[in-house]
Amino acid sequence: MAGRLEGKVAVITGGVSGIGLGTVELFVAEGAKVVAADIQDEKGAMLEKRFPGQVRYAHCDVTREDEIAAMVGLAKSEFGGLDVLFNNAGVSDMMRTIPEITADGWSWIFDILVRGPALGMKHAAPLMLERGGGSIINTASIAGLQAGWGPVAYSSAKAAVIHMSRCAAAQLSPQKIRVNAICPGLIATSIFGASLGLPRAVADQMAALVAEKAPLAQPMPKAGMPDDIARAALYLASDDSVFVTGTHIVVDGGITVGGRHAWDPDTVSPLTALFAEFAPPAGE
Repeated sequence: MAGRLEGKVAVITGGVSGIGLGTVELFVAEGAKVVAADIQDEKGAMLEKRFPGQVRYAHCDVTREDEIAAMVGLAKSEFGGLDVLFNNAGVSDMMRTIPEITADGWSWIFDILVRGPALGMKHAAPLMLERGGGSIINTASIAGLQAGWGPVAYSSAKAAVIHMSRCAAAQLSPQKIRVNAICPGLIATSIFGASLGLPRAVADQMAALVAEKAPLAQPMPKAGMPDDIARAALYLASDDSVFVTGTHIVVDGGITVGGRHAWDPDTVSPLTALFAEFAPPAGE
């Protein structure tokens, strides 16, 4: 039985760890040829060895347009074209309050999280037009939907990604290039440790702590894992979503459905607490 991406070629940024790695593995299993782009060259070389003939690694710092162009070009030179772009590379930051903002730090976050995907779309679109269309997927975040789920620069950038995806969909969908975003919730990856300034090795270890603690913070008692996002990306990359464009899919275990009182019977509603003094005494 053919896979859902049989015959398709995909580029995935941030492709050697976390969500990106999970997506590379799933896309290959579903029949795609994949260019995995990242700045972790050793992990990239190992990934090529795991999937000979199916995965090529491209060193790509998404703040550099020349490296983005080379990454996309590799998909054509190695695999004949491009059908899917998953703009997934990401970082977080420690600017958690407005007074902590630095101009350079703010620009760095937006260069990676917003300008990088924009330039990825710029260079991918012509190759997709050659194939008669394609699918672009941008990693956003629940931090782009609600306050309180990330630092201020990161959250602002992810909100921009959501709207940029809508605007790009409006321009590109008439050419059969669909553009959508995914908004992950608490997913067990190293990004949480990185946002605290931890070294990469320590941040990677922190993913296990996220997997342990996250189910306590959301309605679904299951840890969010990279393959949960990979499966959403598979849907958006495949022909199953041929009529889906200009939207975002929230994959968060229900954490944004409402306050904790909405799903935890042991948590008192803020309204109940606010007006408790006006409630009649028990038995009346």
